[in-house]
Formats: sequence, structure tokens, C-alpha cells
Amino acid sequence: MISDNSSNIPQQIQPKDSPSQPKRSFTFVKTQAEVPLTIAVKAVDETGEVIDKHVACERPLTVYLNWRPIVTLMTLGAKPESLALGYLKNQGFISDVSQLESVIVDWGVNSAAVLTREQTADIDKKLSEKTVTSGCGQGTVYGSFMQDLEDIQLPRPSLKQSTLYSLLKNINEYNDTYKNAGAVHGCGVCEADQILAFVEDVGRHNAVDTLAGDMWLAQDRGDNKIFYTTGRLTSEMVIKVAKMGIPVLLSRSGVTQMGLELAQNLGITIIARAKGRHFLVYHGSENLEFDVNTSPSK
Repeated sequence: MISDNSSNIPQQIQPKDSPSQPKRSFTFVKTQAEVPLTIAVKAVDETGEVIDKHVACERPLTVYLNWRPIVTLMTLGAKPESLALGYLKNQGFISDVSQLESVIVDWGVNSAAVLTREQTADIDKKLSEKTVTSGCGQGTVYGSFMQDLEDIQLPRPSLKQSTLYSLLKNINEYNDTYKNAGAVHGCGVCEADQILAFVEDVGRHNAVDTLAGDMWLAQDRGDNKIFYTTGRLTSEMVIKVAKMGIPVLLSRSGVTQMGLELAQNLGITIIARAKGRHFLVYHGSENLEFDVNTSPSK
């Protein structure tokens, strides 16, 4: 039986920048809306003792656009509707939030169907242009993924070192699934040292797509935000954050050569290997105010 959980979702989406645009309604319809993120298992440790542990769940989610299958993602399953929308938006299959009709998630058949009035006649052409990427849990982008990058204009951010340290400390309060079971990546949308939204998934790209879907639905701008990820900063990650309009990318992991080159071209301040009081600014150090004395005391 299908249960309509749309009471928890904004029923009308209206871009903040277009107050005169007529409102259009859409709904989320879900079956078996709640799925476990971890399960209890038995493990044997190095001493031979049997102990109770948890492992992260991993399940397939086939994303449909107007009933046409697009991709099957391996996901934790925390926010499948936002993941489906963010994936389709980031890959260039949809772009007009006002044309959305519904998102139907059915865990009985592991599917998320996005219905839109937007023109989708060129799906076959987009699906034919594939690139295998380094993305864990995903691994493919389509030809339309690289479109319109030259149109992205990101603001120059201003960030204090002390704020960065405070943000890294606050992020330690998240990562619930990772702390319980490991095997997942976490991503967050932050403002100053506050975490506005945080998502965990088996692949870092699923997590960023989920947050992108949420921001797209809310028509929330990324100008004053920082994007945090536990994963490496590859070209695909940099592009997705740029499409969200976020000018600062922060990771506890490293950066690839192409990720760095794209960040330089797109004007993204990129900070990697950030943990505790250590970090490396690979691009945009002029946007960071070094206001903390980190010299070793004598």
C-alpha cells in the first residue's frame, strides 16, 4: 500500500529569486518509507571473542525519470527522494524545479520515480554519452554533466582560520552511522561554523547529490556556504559543489590533480586534509584569514 508522506514536504515550490512565478504543487509518495541504516551482526575480534557489532546497509535504488530507468545507485537509503532529485539535477536531466509533479519512492521494488512536465525527449542522447569516474557507489556521469560550467560565477568567500577550526570541531558531533558501523561517507552544508544539513551514504557522491536535491527544492543559494565531505576531492565532487553555487570545499581527505585544476578554473577555495587543527589550502589561501597563532610554544 502506498502511503502519502507529503505532509512533511513543502507542497509548493517557488524559486526565491522569482516571486512572480506561479506556484506549482508536487508531492512525495513513499512506500516503506523507513528503512534501517544499519543492522546488528556478530563478529569475532583478534582475541577470538564473539562480539555484537553493526554494519551499514547497502541497497539498490533505481532512479526513473518519467518512468524511464536512468541509473541504479547503491545507497544507504536515508533520503531516497532527495538523492534521486539531486542526481538527476546534477547530471543535467532536469533543471526546472517548478515543473516537478511528484517523486514516488517504493522500497518494495527499490525504485524512485521522478515525474516532471519538463521536456525530457533527449534522454537517449544523454544516456549514450557516459564517462566512468572514480565515484564510489556511483561511478558514471553523462555528457550533460559538464554543460554550463562556464556560466557558473561563484562569489569570493571570506573565511577565518578560527571559524574553520570551530566548524571542524562541530562536525565531530555528526557522522552517526560512521561511528556506529563505519563504511560510509558524510557530507554537510555549512554556514560559518554551523552545520545546516548533514547526510551519510555508502558513496560520497550519493551524499552530495542528496544535499543538492534538498537545496534545489528549497531554491537555497550557496553563496555564503561551505561544503564539507569526508571523501576525496575529485573532479566530479568539485563540479557538483560548483553547481550548488558553493564557493568553499572542505575535506578531511585529499584532492586529485583534476579536482584541483577545476577548482582553480571555477574559483573554488579548496581545503583538504582537514582534521583537528591541521589543514592544507590547495587553492584560495588569500580568502582565508590566518587569525590563530599555531606556532609551537617554547
